[in-house]
This record gives sequence, structure tokens and C-alpha cells, in this order.
Amino acid sequence: MNSNKLIHDHGDHNYHTHDLSDVNNSEVPVQQHSHEHTHTQTKIVINRLSRACGHLEAVKRMVEEGRDCSEVLIQLSAVRAALNSTAKIILKDHMDHCIVDAVESGDKEVLEKLNEAIDMLMKS
Repeated sequence: MNSNKLIHDHGDHNYHTHDLSDVNNSEVPVQQHSHEHTHTQTKIVINRLSRACGHLEAVKRMVEEGRDCSEVLIQLSAVRAALNSTAKIILKDHMDHCIVDAVESGDKEVLEKLNEAIDMLMKS
């Protein structure tokens, strides 16, 4: 999969592609699952993402205030660590639920998508 393209459907199994290089950051498409599943960590993930957003806003203010570059870099590192930790929670939840369901139903496409997602996570 080209990392500048997102192939997905909106639950109707009519797959289409978005060219992410042409998409405004506020309009990045959200990939929809074509299978039913539950997530047990959604509230935790949302809370962590909210904290990371707040932290990133604080870093933005640091830059606007002309704070020391080393301090900004340290705080950016903390935001990145928070996002990586959140990604691990999502990945574990995905494996515990979506991947188990996919294996039981023989859905190899979900496994391919997992590999693509892991590849993208490893690049960051």
C-alpha cells in the first residue's frame, strides 16, 4: 500500500481510495471497519488522546512564547511518547478483538491491514 493513499469503505463494501497528499489535515479520512467488533479500551484511549492534545497545545504556546528550544524538544518527546503509548493500547485492543474475530472468520484482509498499520507505526 502506498503510504500516501488510503483504501477503505464506508461499511458498504464499495472500496475507494483517498490520496492523502491532496487532503487537508482537518479532512483526513477515517477508515471504517467492514466487520462488527467491540473495543474495551475506548474510554482510556479517548482520555489519553485528550491529554496529549492538551499537552501539544501547551507545547505550541511554548513555541509562541519563544521558550528554549531544548525545553520544547523535551515536551515534544513527551507528547510523542504519550501517543506511542496510546497506539500500543489501540493495537492490543485491536489484536484482542478485531484480529481474533478476523482469524475466526477467515478474513485475511484485516490481517493485511494490520500489517500495513504496523508498518506505518514503525516508520514514525
